[in-house]
Amino acid sequence: MGQDEFSPSTVTSSPLLLQSPWALAPFAAAAAASSPTPFLGYGGSPWAAAASGDRGVELINLLRQCAFDVDAGSLERADACLARIAGLLSSSSSSSASSASPTGGGGGGGGGQATRVHRLATIFTDALARRLLRRPLPGAYEALLAPAASSDPLLLAATRRHFFDLCPFLKLAFLTSNQAILEQMEGERVVHIVDLAGPAADPAQWLALLRALRARPEGPPHLRITAVHDDPDALHRTSALLSKEADAHDMSFQFHPVLSRLDALDFDSLRVKTGEALAVSSVLQLHSLLPPAAAAADSNSTAALALRHAHHLSPGSFGELLERELSLGHGHGRGHPFSPSPDAHSLAPTPPHSPRRIESFLSGLLALAPKIVVVTEQEANHNGAAFCERFSEALYYYAAMFDCLETTAPRSAAEWGRVERLLLGEQIRNIVACEGAERRERHERLQRWAQRLRDAGFGHVPLSFDALLEARKLLQTFGRDGYKVDDWNGCFFFCWHERPLYSVSAWRCNRLSS
Repeated sequence: MGQDEFSPSTVTSSPLLLQSPWALAPFAAAAAASSPTPFLGYGGSPWAAAASGDRGVELINLLRQCAFDVDAGSLERADACLARIAGLLSSSSSSSASSASPTGGGGGGGGGQATRVHRLATIFTDALARRLLRRPLPGAYEALLAPAASSDPLLLAATRRHFFDLCPFLKLAFLTSNQAILEQMEGERVVHIVDLAGPAADPAQWLALLRALRARPEGPPHLRITAVHDDPDALHRTSALLSKEADAHDMSFQFHPVLSRLDALDFDSLRVKTGEALAVSSVLQLHSLLPPAAAAADSNSTAALALRHAHHLSPGSFGELLERELSLGHGHGRGHPFSPSPDAHSLAPTPPHSPRRIESFLSGLLALAPKIVVVTEQEANHNGAAFCERFSEALYYYAAMFDCLETTAPRSAAEWGRVERLLLGEQIRNIVACEGAERRERHERLQRWAQRLRDAGFGHVPLSFDALLEARKLLQTFGRDGYKVDDWNGCFFFCWHERPLYSVSAWRCNRLSS
């Protein structure tokens, strides 16, 4: 099949508040007082020239220029960029506080577009500052990372639950995974499910599956769930909830906890037995096993895709403005913004032990002969060797994430801010500031995952039309506009407007295929 078999046809970025006429209004009042940054190089684009006075454009270009200078090791220029950004953020914050309408768009506390851009830019600026300190001041860099690394696990677990409640993406992933497992396990009397979701896991997924299995015409099977997690308290809570549900309905059930990180997993600890029908569910975890991608640019990288679609865009929001700026490549007066870092390898300290390579992990998984493996991953390319491309892709992706979160969240939801800071913000910092073994948020697109899984010996299992209907029905009950589920050759993409943010695909051991 063609190389686009696992690439959705609609790949443009989701606009921040698409079709909202007020999207850039918070910046309009200050446009006359602003001037283009001299070294940003807006080029000959009439649109860019017209928008050059806008603070949003300045922030985009300053962030990208700073990323370029940080990557090139130009400490003084990067420091000057950071100072300029800090000034803009301070000015935007004051302007937003004085002019925001209490009924202005967005949810979660008001403030509208300027506040959202401010929050996103603040996190990216913090990540760039950390990366800047990495080489000259490694001690300061480690000290800055320490608080995030030692965050309260209960607070992080609560924050992930807030994300589950506020956005439908995890609900969709769990629903789709369960539907695929149910269909493949039809008629099986002994079912073993291995849950690799770790920190992303939620007992709600398996409570729903228990109830669905109980409703089978032939009755429920004997069910064993093995959960892999590095938090013993989370394993204990999950075991208690699922065992209570199974006991209440007299179901034959076993819960097997495996205390381990994914990169240290011993497959023998899963205790897979002959005669079991095995299903594996992985939600937002496999990317942590990836090595750095090759330096060669992917033909389907963000920059290439944006260039293909740039002529279709008419900027009416910050998200559209962001995509156009990324696609036109403005803001880099010196050198090409997407060239690999000349010292990328020197940035990464040699780890005391290398994490399990994804090829080895998939080989171990294949040896278990699973009847189905369901994989959910971020639909993004945050694993490129070229730092500036990775930075732009992350800016592009998380702008859409911030947009859908704010648009969906209740106005008074304090949880919304915690999701931005503790969940999405930490992902951004890991993508931007970290290298080597520290960088675990190595997201790649489904097209790359599909090739990797096929090379490992897995065959694609198309997700069913029934699963698609169930996913779309869930979105209807969610009651928010802007979310979509797209089916592309039997794989699902969960989108914010036209921007795919997550993918779900199903696979099985080739030797089990008829």
